[in-house]
Amino acid sequence: MNAAPSDQLQILDIQRMDFAVATLRNKLAALPEIAELLARTQRMAVVRDLAIAAQTQISDIKRELLRSEADVEQVATRLERDEKRLADGSTSAKELEKLQHEVQTLSARRSELEEVELEIMLRIDSIKERLDELKAEETTLNSAFEEITGRKVRASEEIELEIASLTQERKATASTIDGALLELYEKIRANNNGTGAAAMVDGRCDGCHLAINSVEIGRIKTLASDEVVRCEECRCILVRGAK
Repeated sequence: MNAAPSDQLQILDIQRMDFAVATLRNKLAALPEIAELLARTQRMAVVRDLAIAAQTQISDIKRELLRSEADVEQVATRLERDEKRLADGSTSAKELEKLQHEVQTLSARRSELEEVELEIMLRIDSIKERLDELKAEETTLNSAFEEITGRKVRASEEIELEIASLTQERKATASTIDGALLELYEKIRANNNGTGAAAMVDGRCDGCHLAINSVEIGRIKTLASDEVVRCEECRCILVRGAK
């Protein structure tokens, strides 16, 4: 294949722009904000799950508190009844002794149940405090998420503008290059990890960075300047005379 030396040099410009666009796309995909947003999203999911668990736990303990209150009320009712019977003085000495013992027993039982009731209420308060902390963290995470999203959008827009500018420049340059040469470049690039053309610099291919053997260099020197040369190793278009 033959192509004007100027077209071959412009193919190198196309290659540089393609490399630049690929670098920008990698940068776009690896923005630090993406990892930050993922971390915040994962933490938000954990916080929501913990909050739901805390709310469920509070509901369960409240049912436990209702049962405890019912137990206290039942003992208190029996105690009040027995105390009234003691106060009216109508019981026999034997019944009086029995009532006194029962009152002591019920008083002790009520104290125990009230301690249990208090412990349950303290557990509820503790979980409510934890729930408040989780809600505060969720608010903080939401604010951080919005701030990071804003940074990501701005960074993405800047990169997209660079890509758009390079794409437009590439399109303008490509329109001036021999169609067959451009087609060959695109075909090689598609099958060579994005490298379709490279400069020949100091006896090396700037694409695969391997030295060209002396026999091949001698052959290349005999070729016309418009003949398209391919690297024997990576098969990309080897451009002579590049600076």
